[in-house]
Amino acid sequence: MTGSYLIIGGSSDIALDLINQLCEAGHTVTTLARDASRVEPLKAIGVNVVIGDGLVDADLATAIEVAKEHGNGSIAGAAHLIGSILLKPPHALKVEDFQSVIQTNLVSAFLSLSMISKSMLRSGGGRLVFTSSVAGSLGLVNHEAIAAAKGGIEAMVRSAAATYAQRKIRVNAVAPGLTETRLGATVLKSDAMREAAVSMIPMRRINEANEVASAIFWLLTGAPDNFTGQVLNLDGGMANVRN
Repeated sequence: MTGSYLIIGGSSDIALDLINQLCEAGHTVTTLARDASRVEPLKAIGVNVVIGDGLVDADLATAIEVAKEHGNGSIAGAAHLIGSILLKPPHALKVEDFQSVIQTNLVSAFLSLSMISKSMLRSGGGRLVFTSSVAGSLGLVNHEAIAAAKGGIEAMVRSAAATYAQRKIRVNAVAPGLTETRLGATVLKSDAMREAAVSMIPMRRINEANEVASAIFWLLTGAPDNFTGQVLNLDGGMANVRN
């Protein structure tokens, strides 16, 4: 059964992979993104593109309405893929930079949760997927800001899953480790940095963007109905395995 899906933050590498997977499966896709150059080509495969900011209520409302129009009044599922990263120790981190990380990652996630869940309540339910990070559950050097933001997302997901458990809204998250994306490239600037990162991963390799996208695709379209409040760790065993 096909449905209408909304992707918030559609210009990221993982989002682009996810959008293609959804389209290939015959679903209708609407995306909200800031980088027009990255998403405008998606129109050629039938994606409804809304240029805007996931932190702006009006932009998000427009994307929700477009997704509903193409889904006979309902949204089957939505994924939030807005993110940033800033690696600095607390003594070198300005409060405004910390707040920016929280705003970009956690506040934007809450806004999506608030506005999309309201739409799903009216239409009878749906699925929401958010993006955390291995840093949300594992203490990593210089990750204080992103750990606070992603840890907040994981806690929010569990609470929202409880809130909407009897209202047919399923809320989950993925928590990737380091992934081969534009964002990941910021911490893979040299061979030495890459080797250090890989050495921390039990599987001794970095995620591919399509692997993370495939997990989100499953949560949106294939996970059992009783799967909610969960965080999928896609980190090569980093958070839970030692070898």
